[in-house]
Amino acid sequence: MAARVIVVGGGLAGLTAALDLHDAGHEVTVLEARPRLGGLTASFRRGELEVDTGQHVFLRCCTAYLALLERLGVRGDVVLQDRLDIPVWREGRVTHLRRDQAPVPLHLARGLLRYLGTGALRAAPAALALGRLDDRSPAVDVETFGGWLARHGQSDRAVEQLWSLLTVATINRPVADASLALAAKVVRTGLLETPGGADLGWSGVPLGRLHGEAFARVLPDVRTGTKVSGIAALAAGFEVRTATATLEADAVVLAVPPSVAAELVPSALDVTALTQLGSSPIVNVHVHYDRQVLDQPFLATPASPLQWVFDRTVPSGATSGQYLAASLSAADDWLPRKAADILEQLLPELARVLPAAAGATVLDAFVTREPHATFRQVAGSAALRPPARTAIPGLALAGAWTDTGWPATMEGAVRSGHTAAAVLDVAPSLAVAS
Repeated sequence: MAARVIVVGGGLAGLTAALDLHDAGHEVTVLEARPRLGGLTASFRRGELEVDTGQHVFLRCCTAYLALLERLGVRGDVVLQDRLDIPVWREGRVTHLRRDQAPVPLHLARGLLRYLGTGALRAAPAALALGRLDDRSPAVDVETFGGWLARHGQSDRAVEQLWSLLTVATINRPVADASLALAAKVVRTGLLETPGGADLGWSGVPLGRLHGEAFARVLPDVRTGTKVSGIAALAAGFEVRTATATLEADAVVLAVPPSVAAELVPSALDVTALTQLGSSPIVNVHVHYDRQVLDQPFLATPASPLQWVFDRTVPSGATSGQYLAASLSAADDWLPRKAADILEQLLPELARVLPAAAGATVLDAFVTREPHATFRQVAGSAALRPPARTAIPGLALAGAWTDTGWPATMEGAVRSGHTAAAVLDVAPSLAVAS
């Protein structure tokens, strides 16, 4: 029998849960406080540009996310490398970190030797040891990635040029305090389980079109600009309160940030862990030049505060010049600074990394911020991540911050949505394997 389900939150986690429940024949309503769907993977207009709120990539190992794109009919709107190839700027020149066709783990051996030289002789054994760790072990979770790397003889250069490159963007924390368990998950699943697991993918269209608009086409009842102020558990079902109405439902999926979830869940639930998870910011610097200054779709810059620079000219709809976006993860130091101060430091940095930018005219430059982009993925955080199922029947949690076993990525968000739909008594088992 069809149930009435309200999904609170229109990011990837909530929308995935809503789609699963809709496909199972239930009556689903999505309530999203923002004026647009997509959560942290949305877009907005700025002049002629359609700008993503943040820069997001995925890996070939992100199977749940890729399957979701297939379900939405937008798989053709993303680009996925045939073979991992990361152009890296360092010491004034661009080198490439590539894999080849050899079996795991030899597929990266030649690439690491070319990239790190003799440093690869220490990095390779560390990668294998990292892949053997049980990332679900509490003992692994409480250790920092930086401390583990130091114990395994990794030099400062290797940490900067390799380990930070692989993990800072995925975990959104500096290596020094990042969760060892999540770092092990990234390395094992991305690099060691299959030869192509770490092949990079990205959207060829604005994220708002890839996600929000695609979901809106298939979900019949989506209400944006609708903020939920409270959820009450009844004798049978739930009341969900907004500023203008009180809605009744048989079940609820709460797919909002942990701090918001802590305010909305019925008082019978213990929210201590949710309040302790914390958050980490991401800051994005956007620059529209009058000419092409980058001849790659993206560039990694581990020796620069820019971290990653993406060419988003075509997806943005820019009709002239080149539009670049730099993504600064673990941006605690950048977040409180004024946009003018950030641009004053990073525009010259772009010109240093991309010499062609020194002679280009900046048509527009601006900064976007996500103060709570991810939960704080530090050592010990796994113990704070709640399961999708709560102690209240019919109420499930969704979000990349729940206990997915994955970092707070698009893949983690999608997997959490599947699991939340599956643990509701109204839904068949839809969870994906972790």
